Amino acid sequence: MSNFLQFTVFGIMLGAGYAIAATGLVVTYTTSGVFNFAQGAVGMIAAFGYWELVSDHHQPTLVALLIVLILGASIAGAFVERVLMRRLHGASAERPVMVTLGLMVILTGMATVIWSPTVQRSVNPQINGQFRLVGINIQNQYVLIIGVAVAVAIGLRVLFHSTRTGYALRAVVDDPELLAMSGVSPNRMSQYGWMLGFFMAALSGVLLAPTQTTGISIESFTLLVVSGYAAAIVGRLKNIPVTFAAAIAIGLAENYVLNYIEPHLSSQLQTDVTSALPMVFLFIALVTLPSVRLRAVGRLTSMRAPRVASGKESLIASGVFLVIAVVVGFAFANDNVKGTTLLTLGGMVMCLAIVGLSLVLLTGYSGQVSLCQFSFMGIGAFVMGKVAGGGSVLGLLAAIVICAGLGALVALPTIRLSDLYLALATFAFADAVANGFFADGRIYGSGGLQIGRIVLPGLSFGSDTAEFLLVTVFFVLAALMVLAIRRSLFGRRLVAVNDSPAAYATVGLDIGFTKVAVFAIAAGMAGLAGALYGTVQGIVGTTDFDIFPGIIFVLFVTIWSIRTVSGAFMAALTYVVLNQLWPSSIGIFAGIGIILIGRAANGILGIESFHIRLPWTKGGGGVALAEPSPAFSGVAPGGEGSRAAG
Repeated sequence: MSNFLQFTVFGIMLGAGYAIAATGLVVTYTTSGVFNFAQGAVGMIAAFGYWELVSDHHQPTLVALLIVLILGASIAGAFVERVLMRRLHGASAERPVMVTLGLMVILTGMATVIWSPTVQRSVNPQINGQFRLVGINIQNQYVLIIGVAVAVAIGLRVLFHSTRTGYALRAVVDDPELLAMSGVSPNRMSQYGWMLGFFMAALSGVLLAPTQTTGISIESFTLLVVSGYAAAIVGRLKNIPVTFAAAIAIGLAENYVLNYIEPHLSSQLQTDVTSALPMVFLFIALVTLPSVRLRAVGRLTSMRAPRVASGKESLIASGVFLVIAVVVGFAFANDNVKGTTLLTLGGMVMCLAIVGLSLVLLTGYSGQVSLCQFSFMGIGAFVMGKVAGGGSVLGLLAAIVICAGLGALVALPTIRLSDLYLALATFAFADAVANGFFADGRIYGSGGLQIGRIVLPGLSFGSDTAEFLLVTVFFVLAALMVLAIRRSLFGRRLVAVNDSPAAYATVGLDIGFTKVAVFAIAAGMAGLAGALYGTVQGIVGTTDFDIFPGIIFVLFVTIWSIRTVSGAFMAALTYVVLNQLWPSSIGIFAGIGIILIGRAANGILGIESFHIRLPWTKGGGGVALAEPSPAFSGVAPGGEGSRAAG
């Protein structure tokens, strides 16, 4: 009985910490219509900043709290709203998701640069000591966290429902024009909301940091409040009391599972369950609760779809691309960068470009935001290494089929989700796979999984040149397939689903089948890319397909253009180059890039000044603001055009 009470107290404390972060999410969403994916990263930075002030600079606890919570988090929230979020009014629906993801990887990248991940750091409690109650020892820090969480929930409830400022905060998203007519600045109210959200994220980070017995780490602490995401979803991103109750329930459930079920599992499974459990709660919350209509940041803008290349244009561009690849393959056969051959890096570019093409098909065409393509890529590499000894055509086919099937299974429970909810669901799936599957030592082994190169009758791909040309051919074929799909009836249906799901269903078309089909195709493409990636690398490990690299790559595709084949190729090239030159700062580059392009819905390649006319593209009139632009092909096959946002 004493153990049960001890587990219950700890679970309530953990849930209270989640509740503080979750109510911050609710406040931010209520006042701006933006779900802040960087909430955990803000808490992580606050925890590390607090540790720096108290442990390294020996500042008093109250002084450190004042600096971190008021001078740090609150001012940072005001800055983020003014500089980043205010510019998103009227942007496309997925843009706030990408920008907050960019903010998250910027913060984690900065933390990696400032605080070495190899150094273990422990934070002392704000209140030391313990007391005994009903036969168990209760830490004073636990009581502090629970008390603060209750005070925050009550205070916010009173603020939003009993004060003029609270009414204004709730009204700023629903009708900012009407709010302005009443003499209240909508921008100021939105800024207050972000300040409160950042304050509570930092508060949860500082309070939960002393409870981490193994110390605080950048990645794990950033994802620690994911259970808070689940609580916010249960509260429908607007109901603070329900959010608070859900957070407490999740904290209790998590602690009971870890103490009553986990000890009966193998040691390896215990680690997997511990890592994946928060994401499992989030995924369950998303797929079981009735979805709600999400509010956009501003008025949605209509976007002109990029011009799709004809079959002839695609074939000509593909031929030119292959000729260039052959020249590169023989000209740089003996060159290397930091011990890796240039052609191996080129093969990695082609593999990642195929993943980018899967995002073009899934997100660019059909509007389904997916953050789990690297998960399917990792599964494809695993299948390739396990089937027929690795390196066989059978393994390649198995990787495609198995990943396509898994993609369909993931899509089925998320059919009714869109925009933010779908992004959260795929985020949860990606992290659960990374921490619950890839991190298992039996999957890739302690030294990584060996994958041989493909063997075909009469053909050898043992050399780097041959392997580079092989994966280049696969990329070209994938690009031609994506463009062919876009020109087909199914492709037009994908665009229709993106434009208006309600209208699509109204005319009698099966929106569920369309979503599942495109998700399965995209997952199969990512599985193919993973299998090829394994043959290029020769060995893959647990960190190759982590959640953060996957998010960073999605950001790069969005930066260049998630609606064009050219954007997929340029994203892969940028990712590989930066990962070789500045691996610890690649997230910072991706985050800054997604922020700088602002409201450019079609990315860099959709900006007028980047349009290039290639000889084989069709003519289309002059360039004018918000009018169809000349076709853009760049160096990627397909030669499809790109048009600026209307």
